[in-house]
Amino acid sequence: MAAVKNLNPKAEIARAGQALAVNTTAARGLQEVMKSNLGPKGTMKMLVSGAGDIKITKDGNVLLHEMQIQHPTASLIARVATAQDDITGDGTTSNVLLIGELLKQADAYVSEGMHPRLVTQGFDLAKVKALEVLNEVKISREMDRETLINVAHSSLCTKLHGRLAKHMSEIVVDSLLAIKRDDKHLDLFMVEIMEMKHKTDTDTALVRGLVMDHGARHPNMPKQLKNTHILTCNVSLEYEKTEVNSGMFYKTAEERDRLVKAERQFVDNRVQKIIDLKKKMCDGNDSTFLLVNQKGIDPVSLDMLAKEGIMALRRAKRRNMERLTLASGGTAMNSVDELSPELLGWAGSVYEHVLGEEKFTFVEDVKDPESVTILIKGPNKHTIVQIKDAIHDGLRAVKNAIEDKCVVPGAGAYEIAAHAKITDFMRTVKGRQRLGVQAFADALLIIPKVLAQNSGFDQQESMVKLQEEYQDAGRPVGLDITTGEALFPEDVGIFDNFRVKKQLLHSCTTIASNLLLVDEIVRAGMASLKQGPQLGQ
Repeated sequence: MAAVKNLNPKAEIARAGQALAVNTTAARGLQEVMKSNLGPKGTMKMLVSGAGDIKITKDGNVLLHEMQIQHPTASLIARVATAQDDITGDGTTSNVLLIGELLKQADAYVSEGMHPRLVTQGFDLAKVKALEVLNEVKISREMDRETLINVAHSSLCTKLHGRLAKHMSEIVVDSLLAIKRDDKHLDLFMVEIMEMKHKTDTDTALVRGLVMDHGARHPNMPKQLKNTHILTCNVSLEYEKTEVNSGMFYKTAEERDRLVKAERQFVDNRVQKIIDLKKKMCDGNDSTFLLVNQKGIDPVSLDMLAKEGIMALRRAKRRNMERLTLASGGTAMNSVDELSPELLGWAGSVYEHVLGEEKFTFVEDVKDPESVTILIKGPNKHTIVQIKDAIHDGLRAVKNAIEDKCVVPGAGAYEIAAHAKITDFMRTVKGRQRLGVQAFADALLIIPKVLAQNSGFDQQESMVKLQEEYQDAGRPVGLDITTGEALFPEDVGIFDNFRVKKQLLHSCTTIASNLLLVDEIVRAGMASLKQGPQLGQ
């Protein structure tokens, strides 16, 4: 009897073989759930919430975040896989598949009496070799637009249908190339994502500027501007009560009127300074003026601005204010006392788009934008959410490729090459650790196997074809998911991220090794004193 039983008679314990069985069953169970999602031909999962809301997705990260996983080991694997997505932006499904397969391959040897420590030592040796192979097969090249589009398409086609994935790949790449600066870190937050429930998914577009989800607040203000000077400010342009509690005494009604006029004049003077700047910039030419204010503008001030042909937006969101100066230039002002032409931004076109009861303001044709907007359009909320999730992955994939300055052949090519090289390496390993190396090599094949299965081809036949082709060609070969034959990913532009594969090898080996070395699972917390599911169930 375990010593913990003396301390807590109601503790639940799974020991040695049973503990390994609990972990392996959990990993393989999660693997079975996720494997049908892998690759462009993967199927969808429908998630139904407690409130009855439906979400249809094949994105592994979304699935693991949304699913309620109660098994402790499965929950641990899910957290590792979602951490992979947080760090590199992709590889969630591959992570779950590889951990499950490593445990499955190891279980075959452990069940025959081999100590788990020897298997994990073999895993570590194989991981080092796998990383060497990764450096050998990586393709270092100039990250031009065509290469980046191929990288984005390889990521997006696993989450969206083919025609939309191709369209979105160009948008994602162009958005990052627009904000890329050689001397600055590439900041994905400078790509604003705006949604419009409007038209179809292929009408999604890149706006080289900014789209704000509010419009002008006066009916007489212009709805379309050309050659526009933009003033961004955070100044109150509305009548306000004094912040200090004070009493006013006056003898006559005229004195009271004078007091009211003086208070109003305080706000009018601010508005007049903006109008004076507009006249200075726009009189005698065809330019126009846009005012974007983070604070309020009262009706009287709006009327004054409308009479001068100024388009004014009030209570703009802070994120829009920050991006507006990056997109159009200029400086955000907290006072109207020192307004000058150098503080203004510029845009070639500003117009308002009304969609139902919602208003959108487009700021386009800016000179050198440091912030751009991807405008997602779709007929319903489901389509928009699906595109939004995919765009996040696509942006990360392109950013990774730019920073890595290299890519890895996709379509399962790396796994086929690594399997062959690690199998050769196994012959140089002495002792029983070589079985752990063999288990690692066989586990890597789960990726091309599942790609073949999800595309409707026989797993074993596809593996034999790919391995034979690799031996003959001597360069990485992947699976053509339309014909089931071998192809050269580099020639057709199927690329994976280098850092995603690298992170995958590190995290999967570490977690699988840790789970293999667990020889006792104890549930002895206070919660276990209540009736709950038993270990191993």
